[in-house]
Amino acid sequence: MSLADDVLDRAAELRERGETFVVATVVRVDPPTSARPGDKALIAADGTLWGWIGGSCSESLVRREALHAMGDGQPRLVKIAPDMAPEHEPGVVAHMSTCPRAGSVDVFIDPHMPRPVLLVIGDTPAAHTLIRLGATIGYETCAAHPGALASDFPEADRVIGSLDLAPSRPHATTWAVVATMGHYDEEAIEALLPYDVAYIGLVASRKRAATVIGVLTDRGNQGLERVRRAADSSVGGSQEEIALAVLAEIVAERQARQPGYSIVLPETAIDPICGMTVEIKGAMHTLAMGETTYYFCGAGCHDAFRVREGRAMSRPPRQVG
Repeated sequence: MSLADDVLDRAAELRERGETFVVATVVRVDPPTSARPGDKALIAADGTLWGWIGGSCSESLVRREALHAMGDGQPRLVKIAPDMAPEHEPGVVAHMSTCPRAGSVDVFIDPHMPRPVLLVIGDTPAAHTLIRLGATIGYETCAAHPGALASDFPEADRVIGSLDLAPSRPHATTWAVVATMGHYDEEAIEALLPYDVAYIGLVASRKRAATVIGVLTDRGNQGLERVRRAADSSVGGSQEEIALAVLAEIVAERQARQPGYSIVLPETAIDPICGMTVEIKGAMHTLAMGETTYYFCGAGCHDAFRVREGRAMSRPPRQVG
């Protein structure tokens, strides 16, 4: 198996687990450079990099741009060259390389964000319509109803035949709708409350929704302020129209929240010799002088700095007067 194939296999694994990552692909090089067109690397949300997109001169830059891309969800072309001037084209990021090999490389950064999950509880016309519409617009869909079979919701990516929602791995990009229409509204909401989901919507009339919240309050449930009447501003309509209004509300709110991905960028320092940005964590070439620690891109800059500082310290003091 080639290194590029291994990167794509890892990407498939992360996508299956619903994780955020970036696939970086070298699309153009101007030798001398250790990268070749088609080389690939995968960068995980914690900054871990698998694969190959060039040596230290390009790796740290690509890693940082990958983390930025995971933060805003936008792809970009990263151009790294020794004489690169800043570009102002949309989707293009230019970095000046200080690598002594003086080659250039263009890398396409492609962020892969988890698909939003639409979790629908109930076996009503509104529930089925929500699953169909959610699948159509690209949501990962999960239907939950006690006793449900996969054949009952053919459009759903996952079907859960109980109110144990753990198999759907509810998380911050899960949008949950209780469309049980009075059959087990309270139990469905109680099944959702332990999870930190983006949205809990109850399809019910205002009077019914108030009654459900009252019952849950009497039961001592916490976090009920997270529960809302789904599509509260919509007026009447059929079950299918109600489902459409609920999904429109979810789409609008999700778009308003973007970008909503919290990515921690690594702490960096500037190499005092070449000016390259160096990641502090895991830096191999460092030098402590007094209370200051210097970080270097490689042994060459490290040694040059030692020589420069040694010369500076050996110079006799200037005579004044």
